[in-house]
Amino acid sequence: MNTKRIVLVLKVLLWLGALAPTVWMGAGAIFGWLGANPIEKLEHVSGMTALIALLATLVVTPVRRLTGWNPVIQLRRPMGLFAFYYVVLHFGVWMGLDLSLELSWITEDIAKRPYITVGFTGFLLLIPLALTSTKRSIRRLGKRWVKLHRLVYVAPALGVVHYYWLVKADVRIPLLMAAIYTALMLLRVPGWLKGRARRASVVERSLAKPVEGREPGNAMAVGAID
Repeated sequence: MNTKRIVLVLKVLLWLGALAPTVWMGAGAIFGWLGANPIEKLEHVSGMTALIALLATLVVTPVRRLTGWNPVIQLRRPMGLFAFYYVVLHFGVWMGLDLSLELSWITEDIAKRPYITVGFTGFLLLIPLALTSTKRSIRRLGKRWVKLHRLVYVAPALGVVHYYWLVKADVRIPLLMAAIYTALMLLRVPGWLKGRARRASVVERSLAKPVEGREPGNAMAVGAID
């Protein structure tokens, strides 16, 4: 099986897996298997799915670096968009079904309940990432796009904190999520150090090679030490 077919199969599996919770929630609402508090169940399932999807987006880069199989990067964008979809669904259920879109109740909850404040902040951070996920945005924003999308490291952390503060009693699953997040971030350290060393090498070569009409110290490319 060639690379294109493998990627296609993985994308199909990703779509099926990502849409399964939506189908389950929809069927549960129709057939009444969401339990005594269906709104709370919808909030829990959509929120958990969103957090898992956010963590899954952080898996792609370590897998690519460890395996050397670069096509896996093609799965990151749909993973990120599915994560955003479930975050929107999670807060939509909370605002629409739980609080009946009552603005005063929504703002009061955000202001007075720390776990909602943190979770809502994570939601806001994801909005510009979703809006700039296109190839056109990448070309238009350039290096600013890379800086903006570093927020993808912050949003899952806020999601973990949101979940931990929400649970209050049995925190085993939130702590497991926190451990997974920490491990995924630590796996990035060698790549970050390698990239930093590479940028330093570029700067050093630029300084050592004078550009005609300029002083050696001004020969650096803009953004080389960002």
